[in-house]
Amino acid sequence: MTLPMLVAGWPLPDSVSGRVTTRVGGVSQRSWGGAQQTPDGLNLGVRCGDDPAAVAENRRRLGALLPTEPVWLEQVHGAVVHVVGAAAASQASEPCADAAVTCEPGRVLAVQSADCLTVLFSDLQGRRIGAAHAGWRGLAAGVLENTVAALRGLPGASDDVVAWLGPAIGPGAFEVGAEVREAFLVRDPGAADCFRSGALPGKWMADLFSLATRRLDAVGVRQVGGGGLCTFSDAGRFYSHRRDRTTGRLASLIWINPAR
Repeated sequence: MTLPMLVAGWPLPDSVSGRVTTRVGGVSQRSWGGAQQTPDGLNLGVRCGDDPAAVAENRRRLGALLPTEPVWLEQVHGAVVHVVGAAAASQASEPCADAAVTCEPGRVLAVQSADCLTVLFSDLQGRRIGAAHAGWRGLAAGVLENTVAALRGLPGASDDVVAWLGPAIGPGAFEVGAEVREAFLVRDPGAADCFRSGALPGKWMADLFSLATRRLDAVGVRQVGGGGLCTFSDAGRFYSHRRDRTTGRLASLIWINPAR
């Protein structure tokens, strides 16, 4: 069995693999189904109203294609980073965090999204990896900076980190209020370049990809790939909470390939 997934394209050794699921290839129906609510949705979120049995089957199908079962997180739009070690194999509950890092080969990190940006990380040696869920709240709170710091804090890690930006709601669709813009400008006035005026007074169109790139650049991560895939405008491949409200969740995944 195969599933349609995006491959994270970045200049890394073959030791690291990155993937993003799409909304098709599973058994979820109605709002969690395919683009026309067909009964083949690959919703991977357990907290978005879908039938738990369908989510379990979707996760089973995905897990069958991976080195190990993914380490799922209970995401809360925060900035906490979970360090994944060998104990993750017996972990019964999902850690409350919005990012994870590991140096364990074969350990699959997973972050979910349905418009929020996801970011995959690796050091240049392909020995340390990370994954972050970064909607505007997480971005403003420093989830990317915290993930980079945690990655660099792993044993034997180097400061050389590269990143890949997954699909997210694009700047042509992400309208926000003035309070969102201010949350970024209070720390980085230059972030004003990542917003343009919306159609209504007090509204702004936000560019999550540019905001993330600025945050990464500030902590020395300047090799950044991906970005530009809009979940809102591509209903055929992606779930979007802003577009559909009740919807499923995609997963961005990264792992270090086990030695053969």
